[in-house]
Amino acid sequence: MPLSEYEQRVLEQMERQLRSDDPKLASTLYGRGGSPVRRWVLAALAGVAGLGMLIGGAAAPLPVLGILGFAVMFGAVLLMFSAPRRGSRAPSGASPRPAAPKKQGMLSRFEERWERRRGEQR
Repeated sequence: MPLSEYEQRVLEQMERQLRSDDPKLASTLYGRGGSPVRRWVLAALAGVAGLGMLIGGAAAPLPVLGILGFAVMFGAVLLMFSAPRRGSRAPSGASPRPAAPKKQGMLSRFEERWERRRGEQR
């Protein structure tokens, strides 16, 4: 089910807010300006292969294959959740740190909206 236009706008606004509030986290999540889809797919394939090896090692009397399968699955999880090593430097012309923190964060604004909505319902 696709997102409505309002939901897409809200999602884009939240992404922009994340990028401005915590650029280091945003760069970790999005990699070098794009989504880390390739790494996720590679990690998923390695995880499935490791699971197959683990099951095969448990089904057959080959404990070494099961241990190797577990190691492959563990490596896949590390690959999926680790930060990319290449391209970690800031692009030219960009400051390494944000200028000044905003007085109001995203959670504070959500709390204010919640309080306003609760006040309107009474």
